[in-house]
Amino acid sequence: MDESANKMNKFDVLGSMNLRTKTLLAIGLSAFILIVVVLVSFFIDPTSITTDWSIMNQPPSLEHLFGTDWMGRDMFTRTIKGLGLSVQIGFFASILSSIIAVALAFLSSFNKYLDSFVSWLIDVFLSIPHILLIILISIALGGGAFGVLVGVAFTHWTSLARVLRAEIKRIKTSEFVTISERLGKSKFWIARKQILPLVISQVIVGTILIFPHAIMHEASVTFLGFGLSPHEPAIGIILSESMKYLATGNWWLALFPGLALLILVLLFDIAGENIKKMLDPASAND
Repeated sequence: MDESANKMNKFDVLGSMNLRTKTLLAIGLSAFILIVVVLVSFFIDPTSITTDWSIMNQPPSLEHLFGTDWMGRDMFTRTIKGLGLSVQIGFFASILSSIIAVALAFLSSFNKYLDSFVSWLIDVFLSIPHILLIILISIALGGGAFGVLVGVAFTHWTSLARVLRAEIKRIKTSEFVTISERLGKSKFWIARKQILPLVISQVIVGTILIFPHAIMHEASVTFLGFGLSPHEPAIGIILSESMKYLATGNWWLALFPGLALLILVLLFDIAGENIKKMLDPASAND
């Protein structure tokens, strides 16, 4: 009876949590796991991932959690290092992409000609498949981490720019903006002092939600051979190389890196969605 009562009390505690508490727990857990992955990958020296032909193609074990590959390299170490590299590229790409989105959204608010130009530019970028455009930009910049980063950044700003453009249009019709214009305040002053503080929450959420898309597209382009160098321990390269050995029964070479990438992307998505709930006035006080 006491054991069942304790279980019921635990469920009661979880059920009594409001949306804010549950949201904070989800954000905290996701952030903790992501930070651990990045820190661990940062301290892994790529030169430590050495080949050992005596343990090549070994299945998962206590000594090698994700098994070993065709060169005897530990797949767990390679996977963690690859995830850290993906997070770094996703971080810088999402930041740069958000800067582009904010700049174009505010540019469209200056006059109707710039607004038409920004609207046309968004439609042009949305009409081209992301993967194709990333590949073209990456090849033009010589490939590598820099080429992929720029390619991802210049293809993921469109959705955020469209949302910000619509929100800025709505804010510009507000009474306080009209009063500022009548008082002779410049458009730059209005944008910096009155509009930016009202859209900053959407910028934060948009930046976080760009993360998983940036990571997936980086891995996809690298998997196709147009991204990072084959010498980099990237997830896309690991998955691409493992395709050659799946027919021989080495299932762990693709399963664990792919599953780790999926979990990482889901964590970013969960964190972004919950932060969006926190910043939404309709649900923040539930």
